[in-house]
Amino acid sequence: MPYEWSTPPRGADADISLSLWPHRSLPRRGFAAFVLGTFTLITIPLYPLLGTVVLWGLLPFILAAVGGIWWALEHSYRSARVTEELVISPDEVHLTRTNPRGDVQEWDCNRYWARVQMHPKGGPVEHYITLKGSDREVEIGAFLSEDERKALYGELSDALRPPSPMAG
Repeated sequence: MPYEWSTPPRGADADISLSLWPHRSLPRRGFAAFVLGTFTLITIPLYPLLGTVVLWGLLPFILAAVGGIWWALEHSYRSARVTEELVISPDEVHLTRTNPRGDVQEWDCNRYWARVQMHPKGGPVEHYITLKGSDREVEIGAFLSEDERKALYGELSDALRPPSPMAG
């Protein structure tokens, strides 16, 4: 899953944090291999044309196609530089979102008033998750897949539930 909880040691009254990031199915090493492989395969039909004028007519289009693939993949990597950090302390909930261009958005709320809501329809994505409190509603995990958002909703609901007093 492209998110990870860090929980405090048992019995400690410490913060719980959640880190979220978009899933990357193609790592950087795979990116380079894919572009190189595409270039190699796309030039195979050009080998019989070596030494002819036709090669020079086709070469710019081949290079433009490979350049377009590189640009599209690189753009995908840049747009996925978003991270979200949720910290749930005994008294407060704080969400920090770092956008692809580096600007930071923050939201905080008293833990007692913080509520997690799932919107099965009507949001920008199916099963849209929001946190509500302090007269503001913010999204969380919109870049996750639908199944990941469903799982996250249950985990967030459990994490935001007030701690039960220990029976003595």
